[in-house]
Amino acid sequence: MNRCPGGPEHQTRRTGQAHLRHGRPHTGRPYGERSDAERADPERGGATVLLLAVGLVFVLAGTYGAAVASAAMAAQRAAVAADLSALAGAARAIDGDVTACGSAADIAARNGGRLVECRTDGLDVLVTVEVAVTPLPGLTRVVASTARAGPVRG
Repeated sequence: MNRCPGGPEHQTRRTGQAHLRHGRPHTGRPYGERSDAERADPERGGATVLLLAVGLVFVLAGTYGAAVASAAMAAQRAAVAADLSALAGAARAIDGDVTACGSAADIAARNGGRLVECRTDGLDVLVTVEVAVTPLPGLTRVVASTARAGPVRG
Protein backbone atom coordinates (compact mmCIF):
# COMPACT_ATOMS: atom_id res chain seq x y z
CA MET A 1 0.00 0.00 0.00
CA ASN A 2 1.39 3.41 -0.98
CA ARG A 3 1.21 6.20 1.52
CA CYS A 4 0.65 9.90 0.98
CA PRO A 5 1.51 12.49 3.61
CA GLY A 6 -2.17 12.91 4.40
CA GLY A 7 -2.52 9.78 6.60
CA PRO A 8 -4.59 6.58 6.33
CA GLU A 9 -7.75 8.28 5.09
CA HIS A 10 -5.65 9.67 2.26
CA GLN A 11 -4.64 6.34 0.67
CA THR A 12 -5.52 4.32 -2.39
CA ARG A 13 -4.85 0.63 -3.02
CA ARG A 14 -4.15 0.63 -6.75
CA THR A 15 -0.75 1.87 -7.84
CA GLY A 16 -0.73 4.18 -10.80
CA GLN A 17 -4.25 5.40 -10.09
CA ALA A 18 -4.55 9.13 -9.62
CA HIS A 19 -5.14 10.04 -6.03
CA LEU A 20 -8.51 11.55 -5.21
CA ARG A 21 -7.12 14.43 -3.20
CA HIS A 22 -4.15 15.75 -5.17
CA GLY A 23 -4.65 14.13 -8.58
CA ARG A 24 -1.12 12.67 -8.89
CA PRO A 25 -0.43 8.97 -9.27
CA HIS A 26 1.41 7.18 -6.50
CA THR A 27 5.04 6.59 -7.37
CA GLY A 28 6.12 4.40 -4.48
CA ARG A 29 8.78 6.93 -3.39
CA PRO A 30 8.60 8.74 -0.08
CA TYR A 31 6.98 12.17 -0.23
CA GLY A 32 9.30 14.87 -1.63
CA GLU A 33 11.95 12.51 -2.98
CA ARG A 34 12.84 13.01 -6.63
CA SER A 35 13.59 10.33 -9.18
CA ASP A 36 17.09 9.88 -10.63
CA ALA A 37 16.01 11.49 -13.93
CA GLU A 38 14.84 14.60 -12.11
CA ARG A 39 18.04 14.86 -10.03
CA ALA A 40 20.41 14.34 -12.94
CA ASP A 41 19.02 17.11 -15.20
CA PRO A 42 21.73 19.82 -15.09
CA GLU A 43 19.63 22.38 -16.98
CA ARG A 44 16.78 22.33 -14.50
CA GLY A 45 16.18 25.91 -13.31
CA GLY A 46 18.25 27.47 -16.10
CA ALA A 47 15.30 29.46 -17.40
CA THR A 48 14.85 31.08 -14.00
CA VAL A 49 18.43 32.33 -13.97
CA LEU A 50 18.10 33.56 -17.54
CA LEU A 51 14.87 35.38 -16.70
CA LEU A 52 16.49 37.07 -13.70
CA ALA A 53 19.45 38.16 -15.86
CA VAL A 54 17.13 39.62 -18.51
CA GLY A 55 15.13 41.38 -15.80
CA LEU A 56 18.33 42.88 -14.38
CA VAL A 57 19.31 44.15 -17.83
CA PHE A 58 15.92 45.85 -18.18
CA VAL A 59 16.24 47.46 -14.75
CA LEU A 60 19.74 48.75 -15.53
CA ALA A 61 18.67 50.06 -18.94
CA GLY A 62 15.70 51.84 -17.36
CA THR A 63 17.90 53.39 -14.68
CA TYR A 64 20.38 54.57 -17.31
CA GLY A 65 17.56 56.05 -19.40
CA ALA A 66 16.13 57.86 -16.38
CA ALA A 67 19.57 59.30 -15.55
CA VAL A 68 20.07 60.55 -19.10
CA ALA A 69 16.58 62.08 -19.17
CA SER A 70 17.21 63.76 -15.81
CA ALA A 71 20.46 65.30 -17.09
CA ALA A 72 18.73 66.52 -20.25
CA MET A 73 15.95 68.10 -18.22
CA ALA A 74 18.51 69.84 -16.00
CA ALA A 75 20.26 71.28 -19.06
CA GLN A 76 16.94 72.61 -20.30
CA ARG A 77 16.14 74.08 -16.87
CA ALA A 78 19.55 75.80 -16.80
CA ALA A 79 18.98 77.28 -20.28
CA VAL A 80 15.52 78.58 -19.34
CA ALA A 81 16.79 80.03 -16.05
CA ALA A 82 19.68 81.77 -17.86
CA ASP A 83 17.41 83.20 -20.56
CA LEU A 84 14.88 84.55 -18.08
CA SER A 85 17.63 85.91 -15.81
CA ALA A 86 19.24 87.73 -18.70
CA LEU A 87 15.90 89.24 -19.71
CA ALA A 88 15.19 90.33 -16.13
CA GLY A 89 18.66 91.84 -15.85
CA ALA A 90 18.36 93.62 -19.20
CA ALA A 91 15.06 95.15 -18.09
CA ARG A 92 16.88 96.72 -15.10
CA ALA A 93 20.25 97.39 -16.81
CA ILE A 94 19.58 101.12 -17.00
CA ASP A 95 19.53 101.20 -13.17
CA GLY A 96 23.13 99.88 -12.93
CA ASP A 97 25.08 96.64 -12.55
CA VAL A 98 24.01 95.89 -8.97
CA THR A 99 20.28 96.26 -9.68
CA ALA A 100 20.45 94.33 -12.96
CA CYS A 101 22.44 91.45 -11.46
CA GLY A 102 20.23 91.39 -8.34
CA SER A 103 17.14 91.01 -10.52
CA ALA A 104 18.87 88.31 -12.58
CA ALA A 105 19.91 86.41 -9.43
CA ASP A 106 16.34 86.52 -8.09
CA ILE A 107 14.88 85.08 -11.31
CA ALA A 108 17.62 82.41 -11.50
CA ALA A 109 16.84 81.28 -7.94
CA ARG A 110 13.10 81.16 -8.65
CA ASN A 111 13.84 78.83 -11.58
CA GLY A 112 15.94 76.41 -9.51
CA GLY A 113 19.32 77.77 -10.55
CA ARG A 114 22.17 79.76 -9.10
CA LEU A 115 23.60 82.88 -10.73
CA VAL A 116 27.34 82.28 -11.13
CA GLU A 117 28.34 85.24 -13.28
CA CYS A 118 26.64 88.47 -14.23
CA ARG A 119 28.08 91.43 -16.11
CA THR A 120 26.72 94.29 -18.12
CA ASP A 121 27.99 95.56 -21.44
CA GLY A 122 26.19 98.85 -21.96
CA LEU A 123 22.52 97.88 -21.86
CA ASP A 124 23.25 94.21 -22.54
CA VAL A 125 23.42 91.73 -19.69
CA LEU A 126 25.44 88.51 -19.84
CA VAL A 127 24.61 85.87 -17.20
CA THR A 128 25.74 82.34 -16.40
CA VAL A 129 23.41 80.11 -14.38
CA GLU A 130 24.15 76.71 -12.83
CA VAL A 131 21.58 74.03 -11.99
CA ALA A 132 22.47 71.02 -9.83
CA VAL A 133 21.13 67.63 -10.90
CA THR A 134 21.22 64.25 -9.12
CA PRO A 135 20.59 61.65 -11.85
CA LEU A 136 21.44 58.74 -9.53
CA PRO A 137 21.64 58.61 -5.74
CA GLY A 138 25.07 59.78 -4.66
CA LEU A 139 25.89 61.27 -8.08
CA THR A 140 25.40 65.04 -8.27
CA ARG A 141 26.40 67.06 -11.32
CA VAL A 142 26.14 70.74 -12.21
CA VAL A 143 24.84 72.00 -15.54
CA ALA A 144 25.67 75.56 -16.61
CA SER A 145 24.15 77.78 -19.26
CA THR A 146 24.98 81.28 -20.46
CA ALA A 147 22.59 83.83 -21.95
CA ARG A 148 22.76 87.38 -23.20
CA ALA A 149 19.90 89.88 -23.43
CA GLY A 150 19.61 93.53 -24.30
CA PRO A 151 17.74 96.03 -26.45
CA VAL A 152 17.16 95.41 -30.13
CA ARG A 153 19.62 97.21 -32.35
CA GLY A 154 18.72 98.14 -35.88
